[in-house]
Amino acid sequence: MRRVCIIPARGGSKRIPRKNIKPFFGQPMIGYSIRAAVESGLFERIIVSTDDAEIAEVARACGAQTPFVRPPELANDHAGTGAVMAHALDWLITQGERPDALCCLYATAPFLTAKRLIEGWEALQGKRHAFSVTSYAFPIQRALYVTPEGGVAMFQPEHRMTRSQDLVPAYHDAAQFYWSWTEAALKGEDVFSIHSAPVILPRTEVVDIDTPEDWEVAEQMFAALRASEK
Repeated sequence: MRRVCIIPARGGSKRIPRKNIKPFFGQPMIGYSIRAAVESGLFERIIVSTDDAEIAEVARACGAQTPFVRPPELANDHAGTGAVMAHALDWLITQGERPDALCCLYATAPFLTAKRLIEGWEALQGKRHAFSVTSYAFPIQRALYVTPEGGVAMFQPEHRMTRSQDLVPAYHDAAQFYWSWTEAALKGEDVFSIHSAPVILPRTEVVDIDTPEDWEVAEQMFAALRASEK
């Protein structure tokens, strides 16, 4: 069974400059994803898809491979992960290295562990895809919005008095990993579908790092996690 890990990591991050290789508790941010992939023992190849020479150098030092340079049209602010993954998969197939399954890891996932990647691989069996999710901290059925007049209203007012335990639990993408069978990936199937298995993570293991504030939150969570392990 040939499994390949692809880590997208472009060099043009604007809200947090150089965030993919910015130091985070003693190592480049991308190093956490690479280490989890290595320690899982699941992958024949761990490839970082990047357009940036410095990111490529750091990735190799952390144990990944950078066998190609991502083209400029897939390294701008509008390039989606799907297109980046399709490019990497096409490169592998062109090299005669078509995998049976592939896993996309985000480069900014410092809480990712080998254990969770293995859980994802196990969850993929019998499904087309498997990816990490976590629960919302508050029932989404009671979400509010600000009206044009500056007031407040509920999206689902019928649930104003419904007990929390009677509401359907809601989850969101944890932005860590996405497993797919190659056949499904080549068809461009939507990962967010009934053909995907959710790997449910506790909220203490999830942070989406897009802004400087997110980075600060991640640092605080990581420090607390380390303290609890002592």
